[in-house]
Amino acid sequence: MTETLICKKSELQDGDRRIVAIDKDEVGVFLHQDRYYAYSNTCLHQGGPACEGLIIAKTEELLNDDKTSRGLSFSKDQTNFVCPWHGYEYDLKTGECDSDRRLKLRSYQVIEKAGDLYVVS
Repeated sequence: MTETLICKKSELQDGDRRIVAIDKDEVGVFLHQDRYYAYSNTCLHQGGPACEGLIIAKTEELLNDDKTSRGLSFSKDQTNFVCPWHGYEYDLKTGECDSDRRLKLRSYQVIEKAGDLYVVS
């Protein structure tokens, strides 16, 4: 297993991300609610930079009992990151594609050593 330096722990604040080159690949590393998440930066749709777009709360449609729409709302539980090429959204906590949960970005472990953060590949 290889450990690739991301940055000093103090350099990454909640809501930040870093893109790290590992050999010929790139990995997006996120700090969200005091947890680290790392995923392949290659969108499953057409290979765009999946981890480089907006980080937003999932948009949810609110439905009446008869299934008619009451409008849209932002999720209090799920945050997504959006591939800037075509808008594919991925769950920040799982790497799953929001529109098809069978699709999932490759995930990586993030570790801390002596105040530095590393991606394990």
